[in-house]
Amino acid sequence: MISNMDTKKKLLLVEDDVALSSVYKSRMELEGFDVREVNNGEDALSAAIDYKPDLILLDAMMPKISGFDVLDILRNTPETADIRIIMLTALSQPKDKERAEALGVDDYLVKSQVVIGDVVERVKFHLGMLEQKPQDQ
Repeated sequence: MISNMDTKKKLLLVEDDVALSSVYKSRMELEGFDVREVNNGEDALSAAIDYKPDLILLDAMMPKISGFDVLDILRNTPETADIRIIMLTALSQPKDKERAEALGVDDYLVKSQVVIGDVVERVKFHLGMLEQKPQDQ
């Protein structure tokens, strides 16, 4: 029998707001994900290599290395190029979304425009766990 640990999808949560990060971590664990949490871009890069997540939830504005730079580096590193990445950020300007898309982000969610349930749905969609694409926000 395969243990549950083998089948859990791995999420890397990159968020410098510790309170917000813990809320997301709890909810994602409730949804059955194996979650690793890091609070800056530098740790995100090393965790992406060591932990090999199925998907990364990435904040844009962080200490040390910004989410945009993390995204750029991950997309240009062979070991991490194919990891699904959803940017979850306070930046709501079209230019920020365009920048993320130009760098190869899979999805771009603005924190003020989504609730945690929406984020869970997008994560599941990108991991092929939903039958169809959720309604466009």
